[in-house]
Amino acid sequence: MFRARLPIIHMRIEWPELAQGLVVSLSTALALVPLLTTSFGLTFPEAVTIAMLHMMLVTSNVIIFGEPFASGWITPALPLVLGFVIGGYESADERFQMMTALSLDFAALTLLMGVTGWGQKLAGLIPPALKAGIILGAALSAFKRIFYDDVAAFQKMPVSYTLAILVCLIILYLPAFARLKSKYKLFSIISSFGLLPSFIVAGVFGGLAGELGIDITPGFLNPPFAALMEKVSPFAIGFPPLSYFLSALPLTLIAYLILFGDLITGSSLIEDNQKFRPDDPVDINLTRSHYAVAIRNFLMAIIAPFFPTQGVLWAGAQIIIIERWKQGREKIESLIGGISAFYYYGIPVVFLILPLVTALKPFMPIALMLTLLLTGIACGRLALKIANTITDRAVMVLVALLLTFFSPWVGLLAGGVACILFGASKKKRV
Repeated sequence: MFRARLPIIHMRIEWPELAQGLVVSLSTALALVPLLTTSFGLTFPEAVTIAMLHMMLVTSNVIIFGEPFASGWITPALPLVLGFVIGGYESADERFQMMTALSLDFAALTLLMGVTGWGQKLAGLIPPALKAGIILGAALSAFKRIFYDDVAAFQKMPVSYTLAILVCLIILYLPAFARLKSKYKLFSIISSFGLLPSFIVAGVFGGLAGELGIDITPGFLNPPFAALMEKVSPFAIGFPPLSYFLSALPLTLIAYLILFGDLITGSSLIEDNQKFRPDDPVDINLTRSHYAVAIRNFLMAIIAPFFPTQGVLWAGAQIIIIERWKQGREKIESLIGGISAFYYYGIPVVFLILPLVTALKPFMPIALMLTLLLTGIACGRLALKIANTITDRAVMVLVALLLTFFSPWVGLLAGGVACILFGASKKKRV
């Protein structure tokens, strides 16, 4: 069921997507580098190398497995995972072992759901209040990570962080900017570059304020694969004990529910726009999607464990590419070709160009902060839409707080009990 494609031979070079992806994909892929160096004990070259491996696995989703989705992180699960792993484990070895356990648990669950087709049933069994609580918990965890756990970084660069947040929110959420975007092509182009305008403004004014300094290193990066494997691979640091796999189960279930929602979203985006491109029929196969995600997470667990970077959908990139794809063959020959171009056809040479990577180094903490911030805003809005009764919102808040400040097991179990109790009392009242 898999179909690999090679650039030039099977895909036309799509230059607009390639140029945009070189900037947006690279800056996003490197967002975890500061976290890997400060909380996981990696050097800067090792952190860039593991980010490159993650991007290669992400890109394999479309180029090797033939999936029609612009894949990315399971972003709403990221703040929950960071809070759980960094807050619960002290040493770098323990943290990477837990990342391995999370990835292997997730690979096994996704494979099981793909073989049996139980994904729809599992998603349907979760009460709306519990789903909303999980998503709101991701939002609270993201805000906690930015404004409490990592507040020292904010205090170190207040001008850069504040301006980056303001520009990002203006581009994405200000109604006046949306009107300008619909009228003038310049504003539409600005918004299409995602986080890049925020980086530029933060770089200019942060540099003037003395907060950011760019130290460009010439040459090319020689990826330290051997040194990296000794620090992260379970074959070097040891496989996680059984207790780690059991502790990882709640977060694995949460991540799968988010993943399934991404699959439905990605499929809907394609199906809604397929009528504009009858010349490029897109093959959507959710069983194949499950297999591809399972394989990618298994590979990540043994060579570059960092959950949850191997998801199925980067919604922003998917929407950008589909908007051009539906305009016709002269814009984008095929959807898969456009997605592959956005990920520079799986050729990670840009990670090896030291002048480019080191120029982006001061912006990497800002990229991670903005990723978490936008995740928190999006999750908060979605949670309030899912929980539309007073009872559901009460359970939602309870679950969100427990997930944020206690273990995932506590949040899920308490939420399940609350849903049963409130559901039973409601039925008795009626």
